[in-house]
Amino acid sequence: MFSSSISYQLAADVPISYIEKLFDFIQTQYLSPQKQRFSNFSRQSSPKGRRLSYSVLDSQGKEILQVSIEGTKPIEVTITPVGPEVSEEVIAEAKQDVIIATELFEEKTRKTTLYFAWREGENIVPEEFRKKEKPLTRLFLETQILLFVVFITFGTVLFLLFGQNFLIVSLTLVVIQFVILLFSTRIIARSAEWTITEKNPYIHLLQYHLPLSENEQFKEDYPRDKLVAIKEEIYREVIQKKGEINCDDAGRILEKHGVSCQPENLVAKKIDVYGLVKKIADRFGYPVPKIVVSNNTLPNAAASGPSPSQGVVLITTGLFVQLDEEEVQGVLGHEFGHLKGRDPLILFGLTSAEFLFRFNVLFVLAPWLFYNILVFFVYFWVIMTLIFFVAKFFEARADLVSAIMLGHPQILAGSLEKIGFQRLLYERVPSFRVQEWVGLDPHPPIYFRVQRLRKLQDPVRIKHPLLQSAREVTSGFFKSL
Repeated sequence: MFSSSISYQLAADVPISYIEKLFDFIQTQYLSPQKQRFSNFSRQSSPKGRRLSYSVLDSQGKEILQVSIEGTKPIEVTITPVGPEVSEEVIAEAKQDVIIATELFEEKTRKTTLYFAWREGENIVPEEFRKKEKPLTRLFLETQILLFVVFITFGTVLFLLFGQNFLIVSLTLVVIQFVILLFSTRIIARSAEWTITEKNPYIHLLQYHLPLSENEQFKEDYPRDKLVAIKEEIYREVIQKKGEINCDDAGRILEKHGVSCQPENLVAKKIDVYGLVKKIADRFGYPVPKIVVSNNTLPNAAASGPSPSQGVVLITTGLFVQLDEEEVQGVLGHEFGHLKGRDPLILFGLTSAEFLFRFNVLFVLAPWLFYNILVFFVYFWVIMTLIFFVAKFFEARADLVSAIMLGHPQILAGSLEKIGFQRLLYERVPSFRVQEWVGLDPHPPIYFRVQRLRKLQDPVRIKHPLLQSAREVTSGFFKSL
């Protein structure tokens, strides 16, 4: 329970010149439409700049919290309980409201932002705008559960069409799947743009925020061809020649296209990617795995491979845009948790065992399952749901392992809130929570992962992370019903 003010900082991926626009968005697009939850909006000047204040209401419309957001960089948030002590859950939800509203605004600004990313010593090729994750790559990431499901589905079709000697055919398919698992790290590495090494450890990122306007107006003022032309010229004339960028150089090119360069809208980062990954590898006591970076504005990271010594870590540039270095390390700790647990191998064994059992035992004892399409479909759906539910144990364990090895569960929780802010908003609807638990997604719902990490007081005392994760995931599912 809380009775005194709580203050904290929140890093926002917007320039200081956008603070007033951020406050406009939070008040008009997020708070005002929820009149049953928020009231008493006010905007005023403060010694630190601009301030947005509002009240949080309970289900009876009574004020329970006062929230103040200072327009600094990073943003400073103060939450003050009103009246009796307020529960931790209410405070946590109020914090998440600020994060969700801020991330929704950032999502909007990304549509009007020029992104540049390059690796020292290599030819620079402009990335695609918010390109989608390659479907083939996604199959091989993290626990590789999607790969296994696709494979056993493919194997089922082959059996139904051509299967005669079930044991030989099923064992052959399992062996092929295992070989693909062994070579999955090479497949992931080939899908990325850059390989990071100790001798060439840096990725450069630069963002330039173009004038913010309604999305349709922006598309009219800056059509795709114009944006591509601006980016290619800046890459060619500035970055490739000088290895860095500033407003003087970029301004001349931007002005040719009718854009004035404002230094406060230019954000540059130089990230020691190798150093970040090495810190985590050292904490786990592992050699540094192969590191690859995908030039994609979607925030993501993954670690895969049959063992820690044969692993690969993939990071997208979008993760470096959306998170600070501490938050990236928390996410990497989660990915190393998969390597430590050898999760791809375990889930390979699980799916292969089901596959072999289905065709060499179940088919012999109950062949009617395979001849009735409806019954077989129900069986297959139930099995897939169970496999994905078990996969949630391993994702939850990876969260715990990150907390145990790095000692910062709160940082990982904050990273998940930022990356999964849209799901976090949807999961406030009870029916959507249930859907998240039983859906074909190996990750538990974001709200569950965040709550669990926030409540974690002494992670080093956890002796059996997988057993504890299995208990808590199962308990979390039944509580959602």
